[in-house]
Amino acid sequence: MPTCSVCINNEKTSKIKIVNGKPICKECIVYLSHKPDKSKIQVELEELMKDVDKAIVAFSGGKDSTVALYLAKEVYKVPELEAVMIDHGFMAGKAIENAKRIAEYLNVQFTILRYDYSDIFREAFLKAQSPCRRCSKRTMEKLRKYALKKGVKYIITGHELPFGHHPYRLMSGGVVQIRLLSLMSESERFEILKKLPFEFPKLAGYTTNCLILGPALERYYEKHGFSFEYRRIAALVRYGLLDREKALEKVKKPEIPEEIKRKVYERLGISE
Repeated sequence: MPTCSVCINNEKTSKIKIVNGKPICKECIVYLSHKPDKSKIQVELEELMKDVDKAIVAFSGGKDSTVALYLAKEVYKVPELEAVMIDHGFMAGKAIENAKRIAEYLNVQFTILRYDYSDIFREAFLKAQSPCRRCSKRTMEKLRKYALKKGVKYIITGHELPFGHHPYRLMSGGVVQIRLLSLMSESERFEILKKLPFEFPKLAGYTTNCLILGPALERYYEKHGFSFEYRRIAALVRYGLLDREKALEKVKKPEIPEEIKRKVYERLGISE
């Protein structure tokens, strides 16, 4: 099966064309035509962070949001920070423990807002779809409303990929989302994690906080024959943020601990 020579996409996950004798996916063709300038994005991020005097960090207790909180507090020295976790009902207990421990270690106010996302997850499971986009959209909207209520203009997140050529986007109500990890490689993030009391939980899938991801990946893989994380992981390879070999490992069919699988299916009220 033809595989993109730049990232890891194949014919199942993206349209492949032959360009100058090499197979390249449609996403990489666009990327190579409009390649982002990492130095410009970093300069823009540095300038933006100079104006941030108060911010909310979207804090899931996972590795990326942990790095984002560390950078906001220790590198950019944001004077007023609040780490806010949206617990959608399926956050791993160890992720919540990580979040509390990291927030205390960094001396940052920590808040948990609890909601029930079972409707999103149940529909995704029944249709063998990815729940991640709808989950992320709902979470960002709840954080936006919380920020407006608290009079906070900035929400910092742990995303590695920028918004096109910029590390931020303007949300409604004048709230600004800042992707503080824009174009930061996995190895750079792991070096920061070594400085912190972060403990990696044993969860299936490319996650350090969510119980849903592994079982959802398994269900999707069984129907479609590949991971719904494929295109996102491919993007990390495309941007030079993740090694190809490691990426291919991350998109393999996950092995789900039986305890996690049983817990998720019981809570959702559906059969395996």
